[in-house]
Amino acid sequence: MTRVAAVDCGTNSIRLLVADADPETGELTDLDRRMTIVRLGQGVDRTGRLAPEALERTFAACREYAEVIRELGATEVRFVATSASRDAENRDEFVRGVVDILGVEPEVITGDQEAEFSFTGATRELSGGDRLEKPYLVVDIGGGSTEFVVGDDHVGAARSVDIGCVRLTERHLVHDGKVTDPPAHEQVAAMRTDIAAALDLAAETVPLDDARTLVGLAGSVTTVAAIALELPEYDSARIHHSRISRARVRQITEWLLSSSHAERAEIPSMHPGRVDVIGAGALVLLAIMERTGAEEVVVSEHDILDGIAWSIA
Repeated sequence: MTRVAAVDCGTNSIRLLVADADPETGELTDLDRRMTIVRLGQGVDRTGRLAPEALERTFAACREYAEVIRELGATEVRFVATSASRDAENRDEFVRGVVDILGVEPEVITGDQEAEFSFTGATRELSGGDRLEKPYLVVDIGGGSTEFVVGDDHVGAARSVDIGCVRLTERHLVHDGKVTDPPAHEQVAAMRTDIAAALDLAAETVPLDDARTLVGLAGSVTTVAAIALELPEYDSARIHHSRISRARVRQITEWLLSSSHAERAEIPSMHPGRVDVIGAGALVLLAIMERTGAEEVVVSEHDILDGIAWSIA
């Protein structure tokens, strides 16, 4: 057994997993798994820089995570940073802050590395009794980017493209500093155009049509699943490996894009930090299902965090 700590710092959220990993049995036993919405990518698409307030929110979460890691006695720590910190001019400021707090340097990984971690985390346990057809198409819909990976037991092809729930919201749904609520038809159409172009890019590298099982990761997908399951609160165990039909995803997406902030905020399984960006994230998922012809998405709560943890073990 190796007690490891994995940190995934994305555009919208930062997450921690402390777990005991047993490479011989392939078991990963969670000790602590948590997520904080920090919006590190706030304004990056427009300014090219990480905002001071976004950095401070992220550093505050890092201080909390450092205490958890110390209390649980993790012997190995790996901190992976994704889309927002790849894009920012002042990423050195981010790196220095993380080193000061956690004692490890964040690895600003490439989109392809991000995709590989996501694939490993999502599929390592699917080969059991689920009887899901291979190859898998794993899609990790983040705040700033979406990763596409096709593979059987190992990655066959991967591509990261710059569409995500935060990036699309800031690019198309913000007017005079506020999110349009609900968006106009032309705003939704503009998002669809961006998503279609990104899917064309992904398809240049990843054979999207070859996949037999679509596996969806990250907060936009799990939130759509929670809504589909009509959960009274967010329940990771119920969401993990649930299967949501394309028709249900379309129904939810259409409602999210026609609802008000207050209506979305009343959803009991909705994290407050996702209320303004969930419509864009759901639209990405729906567009992927329409493009690939997937009749359902298998939702996984195990993702890049689990892949990072296995990379340490």
